[in-house]
Amino acid sequence: MSTAQPAPSSARPATLTERRKAATELEIARTAAALFAERGGAVTAEDIARAAGVAPRTFYRYFRTKEDAVAPLLTWGVRSWTERLAELAAREPELPLGEVLERAAREALTPADARAAEALEWTRGLLHAMRDNPALRAVWHRAHHESELALTEVLARAGAAGPLEVRLAAAAADGALRAAVEVWAAGESDEAPAELAVRGLRLVGAGLPWLAQRRGPGAG
Repeated sequence: MSTAQPAPSSARPATLTERRKAATELEIARTAAALFAERGGAVTAEDIARAAGVAPRTFYRYFRTKEDAVAPLLTWGVRSWTERLAELAAREPELPLGEVLERAAREALTPADARAAEALEWTRGLLHAMRDNPALRAVWHRAHHESELALTEVLARAGAAGPLEVRLAAAAADGALRAAVEVWAAGESDEAPAELAVRGLRLVGAGLPWLAQRRGPGAG
């Protein structure tokens, strides 16, 4: 999954202070993810602060708990495919949404460089640590809930379906992506996470046939 910093939600450019704050937050999140992946729940907030090169008081200025420290990385990771989805759906308005979902998921879960591959491995380690850490699991599920909400907005703009169908599709698609990463992290399949996600999305599409319909002026 991508670890790139997302664009600010506002149209105005971020200030230097905001950029520095975001960079510090992201560095702490990356450090926390690496330490949790390596040591599991034995990691402390002080360990994370020390490894990130910040004072403990600075850590607590950004995060309430050690588990919260991984939230930015997970949130940006699981939402990277939503951003790709929105871009692709707008760029190719006649492409069926099922295909848009698959292509966006494949791009999001195929590391583009060494740092992205490292982030995916951190996610694997985090998922292992989550088995004995309910607080970490809560952060993971919260990130996916945010992803589902964003996905609902994208599908509502791009598709010709009612609110129930859109919400169901968003929940199922996000669930397919989450399940794919969890199956891969657990070593339950030899397939890459991108391939597992595409297979899961095709299962979702089989139950939601409107996702396979062409969109735009030529649809019908």
